[in-house]
Amino acid sequence: MNQLKLPPASQASGNIKLPGSKSISNRTLLLAALASGTTEIRDLLISDDTERMLEALQALGVQLQKTGDVDWSVLGIGGSFSVKQADLFLGNAGTAFRPLTAALAFCNGNYQLSGVPRMHERPIGDLVNALRQAGAQIEYLANDGFPPLKISPAQPNLSQPIKIRGDVSSQFLTALLMALPLSGQAATIEVVGELISNPISRSH
Repeated sequence: MNQLKLPPASQASGNIKLPGSKSISNRTLLLAALASGTTEIRDLLISDDTERMLEALQALGVQLQKTGDVDWSVLGIGGSFSVKQADLFLGNAGTAFRPLTAALAFCNGNYQLSGVPRMHERPIGDLVNALRQAGAQIEYLANDGFPPLKISPAQPNLSQPIKIRGDVSSQFLTALLMALPLSGQAATIEVVGELISNPISRSH
């Protein structure tokens, strides 16, 4: 058998291009879509999750243009999707399903979100509960606490703090933070329990 011996190196130099994060990539895509004007996104991660998000945004009327192998130009819709009725299939892309659930809850439309059977086993109840506190109209189409979901126009009411657990997925909290400005009202979020995604708490 051929062997490759690598002697110890005292130094190294060069450039390394790291792949993007699917969570950051999909959050960036959604924020760019909801913003006004054109956003240029560089080094988007190529993954099933980002493909599902791109498909969903296009189905919702967002203009997307691929400008490079992993670069995209997104023309934002300025706060509300033009398509007010859609049936979105999101595969097993949790990083697309969760933030889209939150954003669509306040877009004054009628939407259904579904995925593969495995996606329908992934809990989303904590996010839905928080959104309902803000006046979102979300129904479970199968098992309570799990996708698929039906979203109807919200009746926003943010007069009381919105409570959400801190010991579940950080994607629930970030989805809420991205979506609540769409309600047009000031909001207060109360994190219940320890925020597990806090970098400081992780270091202890």
